Amino acid sequence: MLSNRARLIVKTMVLTLLGAGLIGAVIGLIVLRGGFYNIAATAQHYPLIYTVFEEGLQYSVQNHARDIQVPAGLGAAEQVRRGAAIYAANCIQCHGGPGVAPLKQGMSMQPVPGPLVDADLNWETRELYWITRNCIKMSGMPAWEYHLSDNDIWAVVAFVSAMPNMTTEDFRRMTAPGDAPAIATQGDQP
Repeated sequence: MLSNRARLIVKTMVLTLLGAGLIGAVIGLIVLRGGFYNIAATAQHYPLIYTVFEEGLQYSVQNHARDIQVPAGLGAAEQVRRGAAIYAANCIQCHGGPGVAPLKQGMSMQPVPGPLVDADLNWETRELYWITRNCIKMSGMPAWEYHLSDNDIWAVVAFVSAMPNMTTEDFRRMTAPGDAPAIATQGDQP
């Protein structure tokens, strides 16, 4: 049984937390309804916003990708070559590639799409697959599950994983016109 003093302390703590929460909600509502936060793609987010988004992104991807099984033999030469062609057709304009800078439209997005040359250092293979397949909300990247077959998504992941060791010439050779494999769309799957 709590003494009167202990009950008073608990009551004061609860009321203080409720009051602080209410004040925070009112301030948030004022900022939201007042339109004070600039959402223009030409303005950077505050550093705190990036920190919160990045941390939330890491935990969310880890959680959602935890049960994905990486196919055996991922990274075979033909699969990497196929992934390079798909990447060149769909990803390079925003993310750039070996010896290729992103195009202006990719660089004008907020958040700016990151280079994927070191993506395999920051993400596990199954996480790269999940991100490529599902995308990240409000990033401008499409969810490729609606545009590419599952095999092609894995090919892109194999390519992205091979990119750190790839030279500009390797990439040019893999994506030379006439050498690119046909890309299966989602509707082509059995």
